[in-house]
Amino acid sequence: MNIKKYSAFLTICAVVFCMGSLKTALGDGLADRSARPTTDAVTRGVIYQINLRAFTPEGTLAAAKEKLPKIAELGATIVYLCPFMLSDDDSRQEFWSPRQKKSGMNNPRNPYRIKDYFSVDPEYGTEADLHAFVDAAHGLGLKVLFDLVYLHCGPTAVFIEEHPDFVKRDGQGGILNAAWGFPGLNFESPELREYLWSNIELWTRDFNVDGFRLDVGDGVPLDFWLEVRKRLDAIRPGMILFSEGTRREDQLETMDLNYGFPFFDALNAVMAGKKSAAEISKSWTNVAGERPKGARFTRYFDNHDIANDDYENRRETRWGDAGVRMALALIFTVDGTPMLYNGQEIADANRHSIFGKLPIDWSKAETQAGRDRFAYVQKLIKMRREHAVFTSPELEWLTPDNPDDCAAFLRKSADETVWCVFNLTQTPKRENFRLPDGCAFVEPLISSTGLLLKDGELSVDLPAYGFAVVKLVPRKVDENK
Repeated sequence: MNIKKYSAFLTICAVVFCMGSLKTALGDGLADRSARPTTDAVTRGVIYQINLRAFTPEGTLAAAKEKLPKIAELGATIVYLCPFMLSDDDSRQEFWSPRQKKSGMNNPRNPYRIKDYFSVDPEYGTEADLHAFVDAAHGLGLKVLFDLVYLHCGPTAVFIEEHPDFVKRDGQGGILNAAWGFPGLNFESPELREYLWSNIELWTRDFNVDGFRLDVGDGVPLDFWLEVRKRLDAIRPGMILFSEGTRREDQLETMDLNYGFPFFDALNAVMAGKKSAAEISKSWTNVAGERPKGARFTRYFDNHDIANDDYENRRETRWGDAGVRMALALIFTVDGTPMLYNGQEIADANRHSIFGKLPIDWSKAETQAGRDRFAYVQKLIKMRREHAVFTSPELEWLTPDNPDDCAAFLRKSADETVWCVFNLTQTPKRENFRLPDGCAFVEPLISSTGLLLKDGELSVDLPAYGFAVVKLVPRKVDENK
């Protein structure tokens, strides 16, 4: 998790986390319950995030629509579109977030500070452009998620004067800000709730969207989202609700998917040399032990926030090509729904910002490095699509020979078992794995290294950030004997 962005997020969620830990300690039985069922679109999907201001030089819906065929060619199945609603143009910097000021863009128009939830911002285009974008995505077999920002609004939001109770207020009637210096929406107001529910219904009915990504989902009461689920089911069952949050109860009745913040935190800490590789399995195990069975998380290591705040040292720069390839292999083989950030598929390392137009360097796509990365991500997506083992719920963590530096696990389904091992350091390592009884052969699915199989033991020499994903092949039985 990017500390600069999420420190405020963690403050919002602290009570939720503490209550969740207390309930776990008291044995609330949540881990014995099951997450609500979802669709193949979620369990077998691959999300591609579009940050409009970065995705094209024009920064518009019309320009983004023209690039949708490349997303489909890559193999992604879901497009998550950052907010396009009319953003607040108030220039008073006391209502700007710290990162907005630090960006140096001097732009009041923050896409996560909404002025009118019912309007398309002219910066990005028109309602017709939005219709055309969704229609084009659907024509390519892509689902589309809109980004809902309901924790807070802009200081000159269109409803504040007519509906003063729509925002939180102090004892003197002054507006109370939520995180990032933005007025907090007042969910104690039934009228506000109905206003926002009608907003969701409009996007669903009129624009045929397939679901929603919920910004700071934990900051909004869960009963509000439960009503969203009920209303969406009445309009079109199967809509996706994807929460940027970690609330433990989310997936009992409401959410399809939550952000995998703890897993990301662990991966980031290991790659930064602050934690041993064992932190990854430890984090995964802790989360699994306090969530409903079958709870689903997105797996990622870059997004609009990370690219915005770490623009001087983006993942492509900090980890290098080998590190990014290893991390991509990890998020595509561990359980969960992989999420790609726009430009990752061509190894873009340009500065991005949600506060101004700093686009992807699309010329990189025509370089050998860009073509190689695109083909590599294609291969990962194809592997995940063709091998159902990667979307099964079964994952068994192993203790590698180098537990401080490497992570290893088995993915299992009724038909396949796959061994996955990752070197999360820049120091070469050797890992050995004894084949289970009944296995005599191995089939490399994707690997940065060679394999040696001798006397039932598989050995791999992992270079810096090396990895291997290997299918274990059962010994054939001669039925004539």
